[in-house]
Amino acid sequence: MSEQTVTHAGFCAIIGAPNAGKSTLTNRLVGAKVAIVTHKVQTTRFPVRGVAQVGTAQVVIVDTPGIFVAKRRLDRAMVKAAWGGADDADAVVHLIDASAWVAEHEGHTSGAQRHSLDDDRRVIQQLKDAGKRAILALNKIDLFPHDRVLPVMAALSAEGVYEEIFMISAEKGDGIDKLSAAIAAGMPEGEALYPPDQVADLPMRVLAAEVTREKLMLRLHQELPYQLTVETESWEERKDGSVRVQQVIIVGREGHKAMVLGKGGAQIKEIGRQARVELTEMMGRPVHLFLFVKIDERWQEKRENYSGFGLEFDV
Repeated sequence: MSEQTVTHAGFCAIIGAPNAGKSTLTNRLVGAKVAIVTHKVQTTRFPVRGVAQVGTAQVVIVDTPGIFVAKRRLDRAMVKAAWGGADDADAVVHLIDASAWVAEHEGHTSGAQRHSLDDDRRVIQQLKDAGKRAILALNKIDLFPHDRVLPVMAALSAEGVYEEIFMISAEKGDGIDKLSAAIAAGMPEGEALYPPDQVADLPMRVLAAEVTREKLMLRLHQELPYQLTVETESWEERKDGSVRVQQVIIVGREGHKAMVLGKGGAQIKEIGRQARVELTEMMGRPVHLFLFVKIDERWQEKRENYSGFGLEFDV
């Protein structure tokens, strides 16, 4: 699509509980990987913007951090960023894990599903309080026959905050075209906000650090993934077209460093290999990735670690 053919352009925020599938949906709508995806909750820490072309509309999809009860400073900043993304958007999609609601309707919910339901209801109440309307996307409908979700659709429709309701599978792609068309229909008239070949509004240094953090989250267990962050320290373009990237993995304790390194350095070596493979594929050129681990007990309390991601420190 040429830039001149864009007649409508705007922002759509994807909000919802942690692990509802927001990053998967963002990547699906954009048609490229712009947000990291793991099976762990609270993977996304800051709003990630992906650029989708839908007919003559350009839609900037804003993948927001999950909305949950926030206690730590980083968590509070993440939730504030999520609602900030919704406030500034031309359209809002509330993504809900339909399987949790189906389970509740049928009388059998897990602890994780109950948390998800509480978060969903909190979002609904905040939409009501703000007088804001949203598009509802019921995700993960590939997990059960559609007739089992009909009572859930009726109950959520009765809340009075949803303009339209769609049943989708962000992972499989079911229902995405209809949802995408509805989002595009809500975009105001205007010229393209980004060049037609751009899929993400995220510096490559930041995206590269996020890819490495994704691999860490997938391989490390329990609370450790939430106690670390990744920074790209140097980015060197080489004459042969390759790039040398040096990143530091920041952890809070000595024991965490040992877990990231693994026995004989095996863990960090494998994490580096996986990140390098993905970055090479994303960039279409060789990537030489070097990882180091640093201990900083107070990294979550340092203002500079927030501003670079567009997060507010004083919340």
